Amino acid sequence: MNDRIYMHRCLELAVKGAGLVAPNPMVGAVLVHNDCIIGEGWHKKYGEAHAEVNCINEAVKNGFENDIAESTLYVSLEPCAHFGKTPPCADLIIKYRIPKVVIGCRDPFEAVNGKGIERLRSAGVDVTVGILENECRELNRRFFICQEKKRPYIVLKWAETADGKISGTDGKRLLISNHLSNRLVHRWRSEEAAILVGTNTALNDNPQLNTRLWSGKSPVRLILDLNLRLPLSLNIFDGKQKTIILNTVKEAEEGNVLFVKMNKETGLVEEICRVIYQQNIQSVLVEGGARLLQAFIDEDMWAEIRVIRSKDIFAGEGLAAPFLPAQVKKTDEINLAGDHILIYRKQNKD
Repeated sequence: MNDRIYMHRCLELAVKGAGLVAPNPMVGAVLVHNDCIIGEGWHKKYGEAHAEVNCINEAVKNGFENDIAESTLYVSLEPCAHFGKTPPCADLIIKYRIPKVVIGCRDPFEAVNGKGIERLRSAGVDVTVGILENECRELNRRFFICQEKKRPYIVLKWAETADGKISGTDGKRLLISNHLSNRLVHRWRSEEAAILVGTNTALNDNPQLNTRLWSGKSPVRLILDLNLRLPLSLNIFDGKQKTIILNTVKEAEEGNVLFVKMNKETGLVEEICRVIYQQNIQSVLVEGGARLLQAFIDEDMWAEIRVIRSKDIFAGEGLAAPFLPAQVKKTDEINLAGDHILIYRKQNKD
């Protein structure tokens, strides 16, 4: 029971790194001596100290250095055993002679994946693995999908009118969601590494694809423009955030805009996912248009679908919203000032 309590605390700490540590996973750590927490830490920013380092440093700072060698370290993800942006955490644990380590789940990253556990056990550390494993994997589901499936975690999102339309006639933009839902969407953007739209959405809506309505970091902009039809006057070319143009014409880097040439012989969705993975982008929010969203659904290449449905706005004629997958199960719903928000998650966490 105590192991579960302390691992819950690790997860509470880990989530503080949301939006700041990707493509690394969120990790929390707790150091316990005689059933008393003497140090806590989490991975705060990509490239900086890991959770275990911050936890041990806090214990030392608080005057508990002499107790560390008689303590148990709880950590939500397997400690690393390789030199990356920082030294191996497993070596630090061994250096401080911590006798017992309780781990939430193994790290699937190839440079770790059991090696940290093996190094600790070889040094005589008592290691327990699998405490709240499902919860630990759920927290870092984007990281796990990326490492295990070799593709990004894909979230599909659209807003539709009460009569099931996503835009007006001839692709004319419709203001469907209300101001509260718009803020929520900008929060969603801050939670993903990238945001993807197609050519028509970029052309007709001229979106900024940033988080101006939320305090979080703006995602990388991904634009599918196969034949490079988009004019440079659009907001996506303003240079304010990294933008990647997925196309079949050229490979080039021009300022803050990267043109990535795609393989024409590969299926579109498969090729998009391949390119995104090669760019070390862990998750993507697909915001449109309807054909692009439907393509991901038809290829069964999604992890979450989020639909904002207005109860008051009717379009009449217009472009129909994507069709949900057969037998899809709703996992959550939210009502925001009249907007009905439906959340669907794959049951296999895929």
